[in-house]
Amino acid sequence: MWHLDRRTRIVGIIRGGSRATTATLARELGVSRETVRRDLLSLEAEGLVQRVHGGAIAPEGSEEAPFDRRRRVFWSEKIAIGRKAARIIADGQIVFIDAGTTTLAFAEALADRPSVKVVTNSIGVAQRLGSQAVLLGGSINSDVPATFGELTLAEIERFQTDIAFISPVAIEPSAGVMNFALHEAEIARAMIRGAGKTALLADHSKFGTRSRVNICRLDAIDIIVTDRPPGPAYDSIVERVVCD
Repeated sequence: MWHLDRRTRIVGIIRGGSRATTATLARELGVSRETVRRDLLSLEAEGLVQRVHGGAIAPEGSEEAPFDRRRRVFWSEKIAIGRKAARIIADGQIVFIDAGTTTLAFAEALADRPSVKVVTNSIGVAQRLGSQAVLLGGSINSDVPATFGELTLAEIERFQTDIAFISPVAIEPSAGVMNFALHEAEIARAMIRGAGKTALLADHSKFGTRSRVNICRLDAIDIIVTDRPPGPAYDSIVERVVCD
């Protein structure tokens, strides 16, 4: 991989989750940690990232990458995650699904499971599933095509579901499960409270990273569905990890 392509991917990973460790970047890009450190030095000099101990974060004042751009990142992995997640739902169950790029991929798999009913704040998920889904009311955020706010939170409380499927932007054993924005984290927390079990849908780039707002501790999660084994630190905390 040419260094310009590599550095573009580094910026995308960091801005997508707001933080990434040197080890995570090296593993993702298939290069040494020293190569990543040199890239981070150059990117910091350009103002594109801010180096911190063990990795880098998005520079102050930077915004999360636009939703449509994030949707294209690791799309094939997200489709695979969605198919795996669909297999853990029994016919006739009702599930919460929050708004995110991975849950859009998940909706593709659920379209073949008409007996599964979905309650979601994601406009894209509701559009894909049609009468199979209930779209929660609320205010529409300008970046993420979904409903948020007090009305959305109140409507979530009306439902008791079998599983909540959450798509965070960052997962780290000690810090827990995180999102970029407070209003997104509030929706995820409310769905977790109203579900019998909670499943995380996350591609490998989300692990070992941190973001701005905490959703819950990792031990509050029952199932992780991902594309690669996240490591023993996660296996020892979460009851079940689905990655094959």
